[in-house]
Amino acid sequence: MVCPTMVLLILFALVAGAATAVTPCVLPVLPALLSASAAGGRRRPLGIVLGLAATFTITVVALASLVHGVGLAGNGVRVFAEVVLIGFGLALLFPQVAARIEAPLTRLARLGPRTRGDGFWSGVGVGAALGFAYTPCAGPILAAVISVSATQGTSLRVAIVALAYAAGSAAVLLLLALSGQWIGDRIRRAGRGLALQRTMGVVMIATGIALTTQLDVRFESALAKNLPEFAINPTSGIEKSHAVRSRLASLRGGKAGFGEATAHAATKPDGLKDYGPAPDFTGTQRWFNSAPLSLAQLRGRVVLVDFWTYTCINCIRTLPHLEAWDAKYRNDGLTIVGVHTPEFPFEHDAGNVQKAVRSEGIRYPVVQDNSYGTWNAYGNSYWPAEYLIDAQGHVRHVQFGEGDYSGTEKAIRTLLAERGATGLGSMTNVHGQVPPDLATPETYVGLQRAQGYVVPLQPGEHTYAAPANLRPNQFALGGTWDEKVEEGVSGPNASIDVSFVAQRVFIVLGTSGGKPRKVSVFLDGKPVRTLVVNGQRLYTALSLPRPGSGRLSLRFDPGISAYAFTFG
Repeated sequence: MVCPTMVLLILFALVAGAATAVTPCVLPVLPALLSASAAGGRRRPLGIVLGLAATFTITVVALASLVHGVGLAGNGVRVFAEVVLIGFGLALLFPQVAARIEAPLTRLARLGPRTRGDGFWSGVGVGAALGFAYTPCAGPILAAVISVSATQGTSLRVAIVALAYAAGSAAVLLLLALSGQWIGDRIRRAGRGLALQRTMGVVMIATGIALTTQLDVRFESALAKNLPEFAINPTSGIEKSHAVRSRLASLRGGKAGFGEATAHAATKPDGLKDYGPAPDFTGTQRWFNSAPLSLAQLRGRVVLVDFWTYTCINCIRTLPHLEAWDAKYRNDGLTIVGVHTPEFPFEHDAGNVQKAVRSEGIRYPVVQDNSYGTWNAYGNSYWPAEYLIDAQGHVRHVQFGEGDYSGTEKAIRTLLAERGATGLGSMTNVHGQVPPDLATPETYVGLQRAQGYVVPLQPGEHTYAAPANLRPNQFALGGTWDEKVEEGVSGPNASIDVSFVAQRVFIVLGTSGGKPRKVSVFLDGKPVRTLVVNGQRLYTALSLPRPGSGRLSLRFDPGISAYAFTFG
């Protein structure tokens, strides 16, 4: 009997793959796809698409260790793609070279004589090269496949889902390739076949050079910054649905996030639940304050895994508690590991993370999780999130978001006592910041997650006018802003006004080029402070002695990137 979960995933993979083939992400490979199809025999389009689909699937599944998240394959396969494309372009420019290349390949087709002389096998080679450039287009469903195959090995289920995604893309790409061939046939009938072939050769060489100089990567990055998410990924809404997310989690062995498995977790005699073995740290990058660690090395100690990111105010408010627990219980057998999983692009930078670790006074180990490998292994969805692991390596306590610090500390003490710790003394007494219950909800300044604005944000550069009056929790842009997916970049006379309820107001800001820029802050029309923006981090725009409300106005120098507001 076919598993309903697999049926849903396969259908979704087909739809997602087909949708990917008509997004801007395909543009870097489209010229080469059309050129190779137009300049070849009748079966070349089929060969190109089959080669692309095969390479794409193999790269995702069998070579997952060479792929960074859903990014490009490693340098070796990039070089292979560049050589094949440039070589094929040269062959098109010089027909005698093309004949020599095609001759040995067509001999391989004697078991299938219909492909002889029609460009099928050279098409497979070109398609295989394009497959490496097409890999970055993979969406979250392929990210799940990659993370599973990289950590648990390739399984039949993983291969089927990846193959379904490739098949969906291949169907659409074949239609595009056939259209290129149809155009090529019409040009050849007009007596311009040689000119077409040489033109297509130039296009193929240009594509290979673009890969060599990373122009395709920069092009895709520009698209991501300047187009809304639905334009880049039409299936993003489906990917974020609970049904699909739970099925994707099943690729990890049927385990959703630990917090979602509460009903199936056994309660132990100590009163804590047992969620099962904890995943190891996987797909990580640089370690801070420690050499690389594994749960096997930490077996016998109690481990607290904290998912955080350095501009998340909720995470920052948790840090004093984590630091106090590290100082008090480290010698009793507790190891805290901060897993830094970034929310914004600049948070991937190791230098920025290191500065944050130092400025926050963090002494416990911190590891970068830029490709969400460990995040996905835990099925996590929150910043901050704490997973407490006992001395046997099982997850025993889970806490999402701020709060219940005493509950987490009691669980730490229980597990430490079970491993033999005595004389733990009294619990820590940390006076951390606690946000008021009615604080203004967080919002973003980029297009992707902006909420609460009186005038909806528009992609690209626009001039806004802030209204004289705002209702509580409303935001308004003023002046010129260049709105992108993750951020808004200030232009002339740029401002943001917000009618807030909070004690403290925080904003994530950044600037490029190394030149400090200023943000003037006003409360109900009166100047409060001036922020000097000299790095990409969280800034305190306002701090009151007690919770209050009012109209906060921020006036920006041009060239400042604003990312998110949080209130506490």
